[in-house]
Amino acid sequence: MGETHDGPLLKTPLHALHVELGAKMVPFAGYDMPVQYPTGVLTEHNWTREHAGLFDVSHMGQAFVVGPDWETTAKALEALVPADILGLKPGQQRYSQLLAEDGGILDDLMITRSSYKGYEGWAYIVVNAGCKEADYVHIGARLPSGIELKPDSDLALMAIQGPEAAAVMETLVPGIAATPFMTFVETTVDGMFVHASRSGYTGEDGFELSVQVKDAPKLWQRLTADARVKPIGLGARDSLRLEAGLCLYGHDIDTTTSPIEAGLNWSIQKRRRTEGGFPGAARVQKELAEGAPRARVGILPDGRAPAREGTVIKAADGAAIGTVTSGGFGPTINGPLAMGYVNRRFAEPGTPVLLEVRGKDLPAKVVTMPFAPHRYFRGK
Repeated sequence: MGETHDGPLLKTPLHALHVELGAKMVPFAGYDMPVQYPTGVLTEHNWTREHAGLFDVSHMGQAFVVGPDWETTAKALEALVPADILGLKPGQQRYSQLLAEDGGILDDLMITRSSYKGYEGWAYIVVNAGCKEADYVHIGARLPSGIELKPDSDLALMAIQGPEAAAVMETLVPGIAATPFMTFVETTVDGMFVHASRSGYTGEDGFELSVQVKDAPKLWQRLTADARVKPIGLGARDSLRLEAGLCLYGHDIDTTTSPIEAGLNWSIQKRRRTEGGFPGAARVQKELAEGAPRARVGILPDGRAPAREGTVIKAADGAAIGTVTSGGFGPTINGPLAMGYVNRRFAEPGTPVLLEVRGKDLPAKVVTMPFAPHRYFRGK
């Protein structure tokens, strides 16, 4: 999980708590982050699937796009991303991508329409840690006059994920369990202001909690005081999101991949597909109509050997047809799993392929993702 970074490592507001808990700390996206706690990745992964895991994601970038009214703000954002932002209801959020002019992905992000009184023209965005400074420059340079980007470094972020996450939150905020997936509520916990969105990065139900930096340690301790909640590091975060078939920026999506190649068609709503008007629209519309030259697929190796990032994917005749972008062991499926890009002729589920691992071609097959079912709460 370590990534190179120039200069001293940054620390999240929860850093001291991770160290106190005996976490193994590693460099990630310029931050000193917990990769695992003493119980280890496997235990943490399974705990999240069975109970509730708590993740420090304060390294992510939180910012606001501020305009005079929602229509103006939404149109400014629609000039940068392919999602339907104008159609968001107050309190609703959407996943999208910042696109380059050629349709490559500069970053993926969450965009939420404010429902706060007096902030009707505000959008709240969350971007990836490793891209945030570049994202802020990119967005700031392209917003029309009268609209401003306001990064907020005084906010921390944590995610509580798993089948017991909603019940844990309900004990702190009665009624919060009714919040549907991809919407948020504004609330308080012990006098601390919390922006709680029903979302996450594990495939499980749960909430992402934005809170002031000064309150973050107190909220973390309040949550981990519940026996159903355990802190979870980056190692299990990666295995959980891989089983859920979710992309990691810089690995499964980057400036060389389009949203259509990545299988993110679902994140581009009908109006935007038709109208275009976003960077790379010509490529995206062409790939929607004709199919992309390659496709992101799930891969299940036959044996027990995991295929890591960079592994060459071959057709049954030995010809190279693609590359693994994420791979490892899936505790929930109790075996190795991978995702990567293949020539679209080989993207059909059930297609036999070979994975070149340590000089040997190991049999595998293309499968439908997710590997572990999503358990998001869509509302009663």
